[in-house]
Amino acid sequence: MAEKTAKPTSLTDWLLYLEHLHPKVIDMGLVRVRQVKDTVGLIPTFPLIAVGGTNGKGSACAMLESILSCAGYRVGCYTSPHLLKYNERVRIEQKAVSDEELCYAFDVIESARLRCDTSLTYFEFGTLAAMHLFTQSKVDVAILEVGLGGRLDAVNVFDADCAILTNIDLDHMDYLGSTREEIGIEKVGIFRKNKIAICGEPNLPEVVRKQINAIDAKFFCIGDDFNYKVDNIQWDYKGPVGGYSSLPHPALRGIYQLKNASICLTALGVLRDKLPVTASDVRRGLLEISLPGRFQVLPGKPATILDVAHNPAAARVLADNLGALGFHQYTYGVIGMLKDKDIASVVQALKKYVDTWLVASTDIARGASSDEIIQALKKIGITNEDKIHAFPNAMTAYVFAREHATENDRICVFGSFYTVSAVLAVL
Repeated sequence: MAEKTAKPTSLTDWLLYLEHLHPKVIDMGLVRVRQVKDTVGLIPTFPLIAVGGTNGKGSACAMLESILSCAGYRVGCYTSPHLLKYNERVRIEQKAVSDEELCYAFDVIESARLRCDTSLTYFEFGTLAAMHLFTQSKVDVAILEVGLGGRLDAVNVFDADCAILTNIDLDHMDYLGSTREEIGIEKVGIFRKNKIAICGEPNLPEVVRKQINAIDAKFFCIGDDFNYKVDNIQWDYKGPVGGYSSLPHPALRGIYQLKNASICLTALGVLRDKLPVTASDVRRGLLEISLPGRFQVLPGKPATILDVAHNPAAARVLADNLGALGFHQYTYGVIGMLKDKDIASVVQALKKYVDTWLVASTDIARGASSDEIIQALKKIGITNEDKIHAFPNAMTAYVFAREHATENDRICVFGSFYTVSAVLAVL
């Protein structure tokens, strides 16, 4: 039950308050969040694009935000989690909103929550606050990144004009199911009858495809309705309403980003009546994308790569990118993860590319200790104690790497947003 207490006045105090507002960090369901949404009267009058999937959600959001902004639209973008400041989660016109704006929105949501006599999780509260700011700011379009799953995620309380599913892989299995089939059913819950649904998963389980057919959305799937082709330093895209040739590669590194880009171009193509964009907008938007922490290669030597890869699929992509990065004499891997992730599978994917493991504890409730990660390393056969070093946090692990790496070496920081954000704070 809701308790009436003095409202926080600063953003720091608000975030601390929200962390302890609900008894569970994750509490999937839409009843409570819908109550508060309806009490506030959050009825968006602008197009909504929801982006779900196991990996690639942040990249897809960034691409859509960049292209639509280049087209002159006033874009609202809500993503999670953040790296350094909570404000990063809520952007209007590609700028993080201010502390004052967030405090105002939190106050509005809190007043409605108290009237409903209910509780909200940290993510649910933030989702409603973001949508309130987008509504008050009269954005032309809002892009919402799904937090976990889809069907019961807070973002799904809003009906998207276009819903994107980037891919389906194993993650959050404690909440979504133990198979791709079960996880896929949860994720396609963001699709709506007669609304646009874009899918970047080429290997859809049959049961998931049947569920999509039952929803009766306007469905477009990679391989069937759209695709892309790499041509040396450029690439071509062909979709259901046309295509583009000789496109520049996105500013985000990695060949896999072309799939994310093709998903976004399909969405913009079928939304052309509501949100028309030109070829020039597309080209410029692809070149101007900025997304820290996604195979982010920092300038200088030794090379430092930051990647929030935290599940097996993302780790495999990171491994491919490391393999394509060019020769480096030695690789230091700074790893910190959450204990509810498949740590053994992540390190297995990167085993070939890491010479020395700098294992960091993550000091939050869900964080894995360095000992837990070391046990996962030993489980897959990495037992040379000279190649494994434990640290109390990612910062000290990264400092160790900087002190020992030569100019011909590289440092790869990965495993979670918390790990990458800790190193970014040092930098």
